[in-house]
Amino acid sequence: MSGPLHGIKIVEMTSVVLGPWACQLLADMGAEVVKIEQPRGDSNRTLGAATNPGMSALYLTCNRNKRSIAVDFASPEGAALLRQLATKADIVIENFKVDGLKKYGLDWESLRAVKPNLVYCSVTGFGQIGPYANRGGYDFVAQGMGGFMAITGEEGGPPVRVGASIGDIVAGMYLTQGILTALYQRESTGLGCKIDIAMLDAQLAILEHAVAIASVTGAAPGPTGARHPSITPFSTYRAADGFFVIAAGNDALFAKLCDALDLPDLAKDLRFVTNAARCENVALLKRLIESQTLNASRAHWIARLERFGVPTGKVQNVSEALEDPQLLARNMVLPITPRPGGPAFVGAGNPIKMTGLEERVAHPSSPALDQDRATILEWLAAAEKQQTAKSDTLPKK
Repeated sequence: MSGPLHGIKIVEMTSVVLGPWACQLLADMGAEVVKIEQPRGDSNRTLGAATNPGMSALYLTCNRNKRSIAVDFASPEGAALLRQLATKADIVIENFKVDGLKKYGLDWESLRAVKPNLVYCSVTGFGQIGPYANRGGYDFVAQGMGGFMAITGEEGGPPVRVGASIGDIVAGMYLTQGILTALYQRESTGLGCKIDIAMLDAQLAILEHAVAIASVTGAAPGPTGARHPSITPFSTYRAADGFFVIAAGNDALFAKLCDALDLPDLAKDLRFVTNAARCENVALLKRLIESQTLNASRAHWIARLERFGVPTGKVQNVSEALEDPQLLARNMVLPITPRPGGPAFVGAGNPIKMTGLEERVAHPSSPALDQDRATILEWLAAAEKQQTAKSDTLPKK
């Protein structure tokens, strides 16, 4: 696949979700990703439902467009092979504990001494410095410690984990931003750098309203269910056949909503005339809105609100989202080529649409463990030969 990152080579020494997710995004942009796996394979291969042995659905959603080679880098031969690969790459990404690769000569200091323009990325739960640096980290831990679970769920209820692995995913997205920035910087300086991404950092960074509220008021915000903590009405509401969303984000939209609901007097009611007043009386306003919306279907209200220009939408389950015509039109639900004997499978497409980037209509399957060993070793031998040839042409001192 061609793309803006065509020619950029990445050695990925990560597992589970965070690192693989970031590398998949870069592969979608055209980078060549060599996935290094222990002989037992990425632990993600056996988590949850599987399409084939060692090919879980979760693994398939995080590892497309990559090549796999199994290497026991605890052995001298394996560590030497990885050092060779790393020094031929533009980017190395690892998710080991702090200094966990130092004894193999695969740490930042060792590799940059050989390849000064290498972009080296370490991704962990808590980062490379600080009192928690040596702790192991998982998405669930980061969601809990970063404040996310404290604002998720219903008021008065227990803390709730976000349904997606947002600790991993968001940190992976910040990692890709850091990598692209480092590649841009390298163009002018000729030097690489070390990138340090922590899941806990990324969790705090996306708590925009919660951090603002806690900082200004001195009170930690709690969960508000589906509603926005600072805008009303901005929540889910019941229709006769289920939930839908109303997002009236300002006074003008609220007036339009009142007209759409045949409740025009609400827009002039002092209890609701400003957003601050509506937030103060959020429970009463919800009851008044639902006194209308419960009388008809979601389809009725969505069509009517759209006609009045009020942002709205059905609350869909994942199966419904996978069949949504808007997502299908944008190639966001794509078939994945099944492994021999495996079932049909779909995954999310690339949400980045841009000129110069091929728009896929299907994804290749993620690689089987060690499936690309011969290709990778052949590429490495060619790279070594090319480097030797360049060295031979250098003027003698």
